[in-house]
Amino acid sequence: MENDSYGFSSELTLDAFVVPGGGKYLIFLLGIVIYFWGIFCNLTLLTLIIVKTNLHKPVYFILFSLPLNDLIGITAMLPKVLSDIVTETTTVYYPLCVLQAFLLHMYGGGILLTLAAMSFDRFVAICIPLRYSSFMTPTVVVCIISLVWTLDFVFIVSLFSLQTKLPRCKSVIMNVFCDNPSLLKLTCGNTTVNNIIGLFTTAVMQVISVCVQGFSYGKILITCVVTRRSEVKSKAVNTCVAQLVIFLMFEIVGTFTILSHRFKNVSADLQKIMGMLIFVLPPLLNPIVYGLYTSEIRKTLLRVLRNRVSA
Repeated sequence: MENDSYGFSSELTLDAFVVPGGGKYLIFLLGIVIYFWGIFCNLTLLTLIIVKTNLHKPVYFILFSLPLNDLIGITAMLPKVLSDIVTETTTVYYPLCVLQAFLLHMYGGGILLTLAAMSFDRFVAICIPLRYSSFMTPTVVVCIISLVWTLDFVFIVSLFSLQTKLPRCKSVIMNVFCDNPSLLKLTCGNTTVNNIIGLFTTAVMQVISVCVQGFSYGKILITCVVTRRSEVKSKAVNTCVAQLVIFLMFEIVGTFTILSHRFKNVSADLQKIMGMLIFVLPPLLNPIVYGLYTSEIRKTLLRVLRNRVSA
């Protein structure tokens, strides 16, 4: 068994699901179906944006980050959990645990920042449409996308660079997957700075996302109330509703996940399931929500399907 630089075992123990009998195979099959459905839906959305020239617009280039981020989140979490269930494995090596935690936190921050960027694009398109082409140039769009991923990466790297420097004196992860709070509980040093940085990082991402979206959708709502043009209201409904649904879904699932750990009468298995939902539900539902509410994506997909059927 390998040891880390502190002489402590690099093999960690997960508090994995215990599924008796053949039930684990049923759960594994259901999980695999969910995983590949999520992969299929997000890859379909990515392919449409890449291939179809009518979707080569700033809003869809920014949207491109969302299914890409969803693929990172669901792939980093679900296959490992399903594999552990069917093989009854309860161990993971520390470097792989850190990598999984890093990707999951990148996923969470990526959703918040991408939705903020998308709401800003809709603000410009609906509130100042005459300046949209001159404002949302390819250079500006590239800068927005780069800023989203750079901020996300810098925040998460700063969080984990502090955590990995602390010595470990425990080896049990009280969860079915690895995240930063679980890794932090393995350390035996002073974690005050880490807790402050973790809370600061979470707060900054939430504040940026909520403030940008609050400003953007507030301005859009005012514009829809003041204007009498039906096309403006239709554009707002087609794109903004989808983004609001995704943001509210992510926040509600995240809030339930946090609250489930605050009540002692909530079972450990339910807490684990609630923790997994935040990495499974958005990747499953985001492409469907955009397919239903965004008319241009819906029409493009239907056109592709009709051409396939007729061919």
